[in-house]
Amino acid sequence: MKILVLQHIRAEDPGHIGDLLRAGGHRLDVAQLDEGDVIPAADGYDGMICMGGPMDTCMETEHPWLAEEKRRIREFATVLRKPFLGFCLGCQLLGEALGGRVVRSRPPEIGVLDVRMHAGEDPLLGGFPQTVPALQWHSWEVAGLEEMPGVAHLASSPSAKYQAFRYQSHAYGIQFHSEIRANTVRDWGAIPEYKSALEKELGEGALAKMEADASARMKEMNRCAEQITAGFCELMQNSAARG
Repeated sequence: MKILVLQHIRAEDPGHIGDLLRAGGHRLDVAQLDEGDVIPAADGYDGMICMGGPMDTCMETEHPWLAEEKRRIREFATVLRKPFLGFCLGCQLLGEALGGRVVRSRPPEIGVLDVRMHAGEDPLLGGFPQTVPALQWHSWEVAGLEEMPGVAHLASSPSAKYQAFRYQSHAYGIQFHSEIRANTVRDWGAIPEYKSALEKELGEGALAKMEADASARMKEMNRCAEQITAGFCELMQNSAARG
């Protein structure tokens, strides 16, 4: 499969999921939007993965490419109806592209926190325990999808209702970070916006604790990533077979 990856900062790549996809022989083409890359024509791709970033969906003045990115996500998910997978900011961009809202999380979610799953037999998120550990690092979240036709609510947390949702059978928004590797927390802690949010919520020195918490639950989070990857590959194969 040929997959288009939309990135908003180099430190937030597809991580463990990207490693699994490449090991499976799939091709990942990266558009580094914050560095001026142009999103290529979507019709040549079997799937799209949209990653997180330190900017918010409302910051089109500071990051003008966000407007075009939203348009292209809407086209990919609702017109072409091809498999889409968005994490954190990518989840929020999908929610907004579908007609939802992106609002402040009260309180923000930062740390390794439990997510409550209610995904039933969903091919990507079904079959997990009732709660799973997940890395969270966000101050905004998706809202207003309750009346959207074709949206299924798959996971939640005490702070964020839409920890995961599916649009029709092919497009997924996942607010938490199941894609992380062993070095992810350290790398993200070097990003000024993330470090500031971390220390504001959890105090100075919180990065070391967050690293330790992530390391302790890494195997569980990697298993989640492995199931998501397998399900996404199956979605792409089925979509390609349908033409």
